[in-house]
Amino acid sequence: MNHTLQKFCTARADDAQWTQGLRKFFEYRDLGINEATGGRYNAHVIRVKKPVAEFPHTGPHVHDLQFQMIYVLKGWIRFTYEGQGELTFRAGDSCLQPAGIIHDELACSDDVELIEFTSPAEFETHRINQDPT
Repeated sequence: MNHTLQKFCTARADDAQWTQGLRKFFEYRDLGINEATGGRYNAHVIRVKKPVAEFPHTGPHVHDLQFQMIYVLKGWIRFTYEGQGELTFRAGDSCLQPAGIIHDELACSDDVELIEFTSPAEFETHRINQDPT
């Protein structure tokens, strides 16, 4: 078994700090996984930033990463995925978004909370320009 160097890590709800992240209409709670794994992985909780001031639509995009998974804790969120169509995820639902899949966040409830897991922790996001013809 390959044991990579990792630090023991906990994240307590009482100590939660919410910060700005990739999307300005969401706020993010870092769970410490990035630091604990030397950047190999990340996990954070994402929720809608209150008050809801903007419709959460990202436009088609793709991430340069090897792994991305979401697990919905509360509320609902709707995506469209290349080759899969439009899907709505509710509390208890999960989705493994394969590396390189084009996707778009279409809408979400104002109480949505989800956990996102990625590898690597830091990655680039690229907008996909859709041909209007």
